[in-house]
Amino acid sequence: MAARSTDPQDYQHVPRPVAAMAKPFPAGYHIEPHDHPRAQLLYAVSGVMRVITPEGAFVVPPLRAVWVPAGMRHEVRMASAVAMRTLYVAPDADPALPTECRVVDVSPLLRELILEAIAEPVEYDTQGRAGLIMQLILDELRRLPAVPLGLPMPQDARLKRLCEALLEQPGSRLSLEEWAARSGASPRTLARLFQQETGLSFRRWRERARLADAVARLAGGEPVAQVAARLGYDSASAFTAMFRRSLGVPPQRYLAATASLS
Repeated sequence: MAARSTDPQDYQHVPRPVAAMAKPFPAGYHIEPHDHPRAQLLYAVSGVMRVITPEGAFVVPPLRAVWVPAGMRHEVRMASAVAMRTLYVAPDADPALPTECRVVDVSPLLRELILEAIAEPVEYDTQGRAGLIMQLILDELRRLPAVPLGLPMPQDARLKRLCEALLEQPGSRLSLEEWAARSGASPRTLARLFQQETGLSFRRWRERARLADAVARLAGGEPVAQVAARLGYDSASAFTAMFRRSLGVPPQRYLAATASLS
């Protein structure tokens, strides 16, 4: 059997509702901004990636995937070596699928279905086992719960520069007033813009940036205490409280769940 293609373009017009591609990437690899006529679920069997769109930045660690609607421009940066598994879904495959980019939980069932889809021919038998697998994938995609690992990006140039700086240094302890002095806008203006353009306060946006960075670092094997200190928390317990509040479990349990699926 011929090797499966690793060129995304080869999957955009196959006469099937779902097409699956497997491709490895080295750490630091950058997929330039692009879009696809099909919707896309990017899932990493191992490794961490960041997906960036005009509207937001999304960190994708193990146990999670990012859903990118058809036609949405996006780029991908690999924070570590990534074993990527991608589903390309035809726009008319299911009208109930999400219409916005989001980070989602990948259930154990969906994980196994993705791996099975990779093993099937690209032009699989729609009336056989593969067809049933793809239908079940579509059903699972409709149910995907979103997780707060996406960061809405503003359009205002001053605020966008601030957010990009926070993405690069999420552990920064600079206050809104200090950022305002650097950006040339008043604290009141920045606070208003944060709420108006991202739907989040400065403090909540920064917390989400820290959470996303934390998940990536934890998945890479950094100890909890080290991650907490790097992200500007006074103690590991303060960091753990934030993590539990955001994702529903403490870092140790998150790591245990990640390990069980590796």
